[in-house]
Parts: sequence; structure tokens; C-alpha cells
Amino acid sequence: MRVSHFLLLLTGLTFIQKSLAQPITGLDHIPQIPDTSKQWALTKTIDSIFQWQVGNQLIPGAVIMIQQNGRVIQKKAYGNAALWNLDRQLLATPQKMTLQHLFDLASLTKVIGTTTAIMYLASRQQLSVDDRVSKYIRAFDTPEKRTITIRHLLTHTSGILEWYPMYYRSDNKQATFKLISELPLFDSIGKQRRYSDLGFTILGQIIEVVSGMPLDRFVKDKIFLPLGMKHTMYNPLINGNSLPIAPTSFGNPYERRMVYDSALGFRRKEIDPDSWNGWRNYQLAGEVNDGNAWYASGGVSGAAGIFSTVDDVQRLVDMLQHMGKVNGKEFISAATIREFLTKDRFNNGLGWMMDTSVSLLKNGPAGSYGHTGFTGTSIAVIPAYNISIILLVNRQHTGLSDKGEYYNLSPVRAAVFKAVLDYCR
Repeated sequence: MRVSHFLLLLTGLTFIQKSLAQPITGLDHIPQIPDTSKQWALTKTIDSIFQWQVGNQLIPGAVIMIQQNGRVIQKKAYGNAALWNLDRQLLATPQKMTLQHLFDLASLTKVIGTTTAIMYLASRQQLSVDDRVSKYIRAFDTPEKRTITIRHLLTHTSGILEWYPMYYRSDNKQATFKLISELPLFDSIGKQRRYSDLGFTILGQIIEVVSGMPLDRFVKDKIFLPLGMKHTMYNPLINGNSLPIAPTSFGNPYERRMVYDSALGFRRKEIDPDSWNGWRNYQLAGEVNDGNAWYASGGVSGAAGIFSTVDDVQRLVDMLQHMGKVNGKEFISAATIREFLTKDRFNNGLGWMMDTSVSLLKNGPAGSYGHTGFTGTSIAVIPAYNISIILLVNRQHTGLSDKGEYYNLSPVRAAVFKAVLDYCR
């Protein structure tokens, strides 16, 4: 190397060292570079949680997506979608879980489909959440039910029964609507929050009455397709789905227990458990797990029935995090979003859970919201950090425990949520 070149290089290095020693000004407009060490720690924590769960065969597999400020923090599939046969024997060739798997969202249907549809209609002033249900459903115009509002249904405070085996007395959607309207209330309207599948089934009926469209067609045309959720649907086996589907349970063993076992608190004196025997006895993959949705509503209900992928669910969450905007244009008004995501006296929003004492949102900042699904699905959103967690687990594929229960994912959800909070703080 020539001496002149060496001196030039030395001068350059000296300049760089001096520059690095000085504070940098005038660069406030440059986005902050993510702390990769914190992201690495979060990734390792999440990996360890699910590798342990899968390795100990507590769950067959899972898909998780964590996104902040529009940037994916973690997106990964673990384990297998299908691992056992009907006799609980390991398959010779398990079906590996992928990010493309379609999941039975179970009660996430209530927020992704039904609640969003009510938001959509309210935003366009086609209904008000304070309208009485009897305005749309004449059968609710009775002394007992006349004052029930859409808000009561959304907040699970209507006094309508939590659950009822509709399929013992109904085999179609219209008969199911009629039966719910005829069932007596279990409590006074507005007195307490009692999570009700039947209340959200009636919300599905209201959507149909107001829109003049079947529920599945309405949410597809007005919600899912505009949001780019092209793989989100009811009844995927007959609606053109091309993706692999994560199986849920082998038949409906837990729901059958709800009918037969009085210890669970769902036995009804007018229902003879042996008077109906249409139980499925095969692995469910693409048929909604929820019995009322499947047996009594043709797979389409405001309470359950929607199937989706992690990417599609994220698209809906993105819309909510952008206060109702999609690609800069209003899809649902910000005022409507705020109304639905404001806590009531029971510490929950309209449709969405906001109680930060539950495992899903444990110790989350004010404004955090989410929901769970019986099959093992969940959404948790922390607006204070602009971060979301979508977790899809087909826990029912593991089967019932010796105590007749499905594996409890609450500690898993709590551990994931805590790891994300630690990352954000």
C-alpha cells in the first residue's frame, strides 16, 4: 500500500471515530431500529413454550403470529396438525402443522364475524346497539324479553341462557331462532354478565334481518373479501377451500357430556339425553366442532362456525388497530371502534373481552382486548404497544383427559402474553 493511501485511510478512520463520539442531531424523523436482542429473547421464550407443549404431547401443534406496528415479530408453526387416530394411536405419518392451515375458530366467530358485522351495520347507521331486539325480531316482543337490546347481547347481559342443546328440538336455523326466542330467561336483563352462545346466535339473526342476506354471505361479501380475508369462511368443505384443515375433536365427546353429566350444570329437565342420537363419531376436520352450529344451524351461526388462517385473522386485527381504516380509507368509523372497545361495568367491551384479570390479557395495559375460542384459538391486542398476538391451537385433537376435560390452554396463553409484555416494556 502506498503511503498516501495509508494516510488517507487513517484520516478516514479518525473522522469516523470522532463522528461516533458526537451526538447525532437532526435525525428524529428516522424510525427507531428495533431492539433485536429483545426480539431474540421473545422468540426463544415463545419457542420454548411451544416446543415443550408439543414435545410432551399436551397439544398436537400450534400457529402463532405476533405483530407490532405492522412488523411481524414472530410467525411460526409448531408440531403437527394431525397426530392421532380415533383410537388415540400415533399416525404413521403425522400431518405437519403449517402457517397455511385453516382452523375452526370456534367462539372467535363471535368477534371476527358477528361483532364486526354489527360494527359495520352500526357504523352505517343501519342499526344502533341500543335498539331493542324486538325491533327486528317480533318473537322478542314479550313482557319478559321486550327490553333486551343489541348491547345486552353483545355484552352477554341479556339474561338469555348460556347454552342449550338446540339439536334435540331443532334441525335448522329458523327453528333454532324460534326456539331461543321461546326459552325462558335465566336471570333479569342487565343484572350480570353470563357468557351466552344463544345470545350471539340471535345477533346472527339480527344481521340477517337488517341486511336481508344470509349471515355467511353477508360476512363474506361485506367483511372478509373487502379486508382481503379470502380464506375465511363457514363450511369450508363445500365453499371452495383449498388449504389444509387442522382437525379438532373425534366427534363431540365433551358436548355429549354436557347433555348427560348433570355435574356440568347444563342438564335440562325437558331434555331426555337418550331421545336424540345424531352424534358424530369421526374426526372433525372442516365441520364446525360446535354442536349447535353444526346439528341445528347448518354450520352457520353467530356464535361459532367460521374457519380461518393466521394471516386472515391478522388482517381483521389490523383494521381494528388502524381504528377502522383499510389502506387509508374508512371501513368502520373510528367512533364505532371506540364504542365497541370501551369497558363497561363488567370490565368488557361490546363483543370483545377487556378484563385484564383473565389469563388471556393478564396484567395488560388499559385498553387491551381479545377473545378465545373453545377449540384452542385466541386473539390478544395491546393498543398501548400497538402489538397483537394470534394463537391457533387445535387442542381438541389431543382428546379428553381422564377427567373428561380438554387440555387447559389458559396457562399457555398467560405465559405468551407475559413474554410479549416483557418484550414491550
